[in-house]
Amino acid sequence: MTDSPIAVSVGAHPEDAASWLALARRVDAGGFATLYTADHPGSETSPFVALAAAAAVTERVALGTCVVNAGLWEPIALASEVATLDVVSGGRALLGLGAGHTPAEWEAVGRTIPSAGARVDRLEQVVAVVPRLLAGDEVTVDGPHIRATAATLAKPRPVQDPVPLMIGGAGRRVLALGAREADVVGVTGLGRTLADGHRHTVRWTEAELEASFGGLNAAIAAAGTAPAIEALVQHVEVTDDPEAAAARLAEKIGDVDPVHLLDVPYVWLGPIDAIVAQLRRHRERWGIDRYVVRVAALDPATEILRVL
Repeated sequence: MTDSPIAVSVGAHPEDAASWLALARRVDAGGFATLYTADHPGSETSPFVALAAAAAVTERVALGTCVVNAGLWEPIALASEVATLDVVSGGRALLGLGAGHTPAEWEAVGRTIPSAGARVDRLEQVVAVVPRLLAGDEVTVDGPHIRATAATLAKPRPVQDPVPLMIGGAGRRVLALGAREADVVGVTGLGRTLADGHRHTVRWTEAELEASFGGLNAAIAAAGTAPAIEALVQHVEVTDDPEAAAARLAEKIGDVDPVHLLDVPYVWLGPIDAIVAQLRRHRERWGIDRYVVRVAALDPATEILRVL
């Protein structure tokens, strides 16, 4: 396994201009790999506007979507947004794509959320088309989920060639697609979408971890590729009493063994050195070399990153 540093990124969205730009500067100066923002129209800020604003006050950090809902974007419009971000950031855009899971986002545009299989089908087509547009190809495609005739992104042309692609999700087909096509595969560890359309159950049992990461590594080996593997961290707590912290978290989540939470990639619990040791174990076992933390965990993540 590689000895290169484990990368940590930050997922956030603007609440106001001053705090967003201050966060972008801090993430940039702090050695984080990527500043990510999500794509949830109607409930969060526009990702590409937010990232373009961050580009103006940063120099190093990559700027990415985690993740764009592929079901609600037409490829030429999405390619134009990504290319523009790449231009204004001087070549730091990262396109993160997912299948989408929130029913209200489809209902807001007069559509019913498709089945999980149909959403992945469309994601596959978006993945097949958008990188070609970013590369300058002329694209004609006739369904079943996307139609375009002689589509070409003449301007703007991105700085990077290619623009890095991240595919994020939890299902077997999405992770296998990421293994074949992506530079980064984001593993969320999330399960069924709950009634509010935003929260999820979790897939954190030992069997589920092996299905996600073991299955992903098998798909990578079959594809002959070498994407980075990125885990979405749901809880970070630096503490000298990780057992008590795990018990509190297990009570909140429900139906989870507190002991198991002490060694789950999506949860960082314990002293700094123990968390760092956990991250190194998970790189050895599953090849996880990237993590995304929420902005609420920025302080402890900064400490952990210094040690990594």
